[in-house]
Amino acid sequence: MKYTILLFSTFLIISCGTQQKTVENMPKETTTPTANSAIIDSVNAQYDKVAENDSLNVFQNKNNHIKKTDSVLFIKNAKFTTTVKDSIIFNGNSKTKKGTTDGYVTNDGETVTVEIAADEEKKIASNHTAWNNLLQKHVSKQGNVNYKGLKTDHSKLRAYITYLGENTPTDIWSKEDKLVYWINAYNSMTVDLILRSYPLKSIKDIKKPWDQRLWKLGEKWYNLNEVEHKILRKMNEPRIHFAINCASFSCPPLLNEAFSTENLEQQLTQVTKVFLADSERNTIAANKIEISKIFKWFSKDFKQNGSLIDFLNQYSDIKINANAKKSYKDYNWNLNELR
Repeated sequence: MKYTILLFSTFLIISCGTQQKTVENMPKETTTPTANSAIIDSVNAQYDKVAENDSLNVFQNKNNHIKKTDSVLFIKNAKFTTTVKDSIIFNGNSKTKKGTTDGYVTNDGETVTVEIAADEEKKIASNHTAWNNLLQKHVSKQGNVNYKGLKTDHSKLRAYITYLGENTPTDIWSKEDKLVYWINAYNSMTVDLILRSYPLKSIKDIKKPWDQRLWKLGEKWYNLNEVEHKILRKMNEPRIHFAINCASFSCPPLLNEAFSTENLEQQLTQVTKVFLADSERNTIAANKIEISKIFKWFSKDFKQNGSLIDFLNQYSDIKINANAKKSYKDYNWNLNELR
């Protein structure tokens, strides 16, 4: 016997205290095409596959809360599995469970609502478009910064940092999401620090530049040292040293685009290779290397899976011998300004 396949929409409602808001109340202009996870992870029927064209629409409000609508084709006895931390409501009857929950549709076309419990409220990862636009406008492909031009857009930069402060990482963010957030935060905060004292010749003209707690992210005030040493370096990704910029000539160039979750791996590889290939910052030969002091200051970060030479050989165009002679270049702290 064939069962009639019906199309219905399941709505995700995020509980905020005793208030519940539906998808229809969300502003159109804040719609985003991506999400952390789908409402329904998998849908299987007893006889046939019931969901050929699952679609997920995600809505984001000013507090970055997510609302989801998932269109799925169900028949009687269809089995579904919800995402972790979701809870289930069958026709208005709560069957809240934390963790992965299996359920069955008992009637043709039965409506199933998936709701996130109030204490499991989710947020999507931050949007870095504003920062990307500033970088594209004021940073050259070589990583030189037009601080004079950025000064005219300082309010936009400050607005972006304020946005970061209101949309800090949560436990459900992926490692990639968090890396992207903190790399972009560090770089934008560094530029903000320079603009607060511009014009100047070096970041070292500023008193204790890496110790000033000037930026409030969430409920905490941060300085650059904490972001770099207490957060980014503890994420076990040594290539962050070529992604974050200290506004100085000998630093790895500031990438003229925001880091993004989708492109993170490619971007980290790119900035590492570009830095190593730059003869003004590193001179590499098979039997002799004169490299940046970054590799001296943070040497243990590059030895997580072998020696420093092992790390360099992953990204250098020149194969370096294990016993190559090693020395370090002087570090130029002059401002990385476009001239």
